[in-house]
Amino acid sequence: MLEVRDVDIHYGEAQALNRVNLDVGPDEIVAVLGSNGAGKTTLVKGIVGIQPVSAGTISCDGHTISNLAAHRVVSSGVAVVPEGRRLFPAMTVLENLEIGAYSRSARRELRDSLSWVTELFPILAERKAQQAGSLSGGQQQMVALGRALMARPRYLLMDEPSLGLAPIIVDQMFTLVETIHEAGVGILIVEQNVERTLELCQRGYVLEDGRVILQGSRADLLASDRVRQAYLAL
Repeated sequence: MLEVRDVDIHYGEAQALNRVNLDVGPDEIVAVLGSNGAGKTTLVKGIVGIQPVSAGTISCDGHTISNLAAHRVVSSGVAVVPEGRRLFPAMTVLENLEIGAYSRSARRELRDSLSWVTELFPILAERKAQQAGSLSGGQQQMVALGRALMARPRYLLMDEPSLGLAPIIVDQMFTLVETIHEAGVGILIVEQNVERTLELCQRGYVLEDGRVILQGSRADLLASDRVRQAYLAL
């Protein structure tokens, strides 16, 4: 279980998260919904060790990972597909993927991981020697997702994976999320495409001004007037 307990995060004097609680099971897809500035990306950064946690604890399968260096969080079983992809554009597709297998345990499985990733994304095998920065937006997102999977995570965090993608590519991306989940990876997805996300997840949380204001099953969220009015325009 990936667990967030009473977590606060500050940027200087400004509080970005306030006593946030959240769980992701190894067999779940869990959504985090909220408007711009609600604290969604800050939550992801706090979990993966990019942004310091001011208070509270974060744990992965019973091991505390709060404020660990990012590479140690990855070694603990948590990987991230960051907003904006954050590839190394001058490096090849293959080199970007290999960077994902940073930990010692992941390096031991590098060949099998590459085989799995290129099976999920056949185009990446064709483009492995091409500079990542020269790919289309959809292909770059595949590299970002493949790079995270190269770490062999038990939990995968996805921050706005459909951002800037054409609708047909968005459909492919959500299908791939389901495939990855079926392979035994717990997924936390932060996504502004609320309708598609609620079709995908089992449970979800709604963040507003750095606080969890609503949580529940997919059915609970779909039945919520607040969600229907604010995020589904119903």
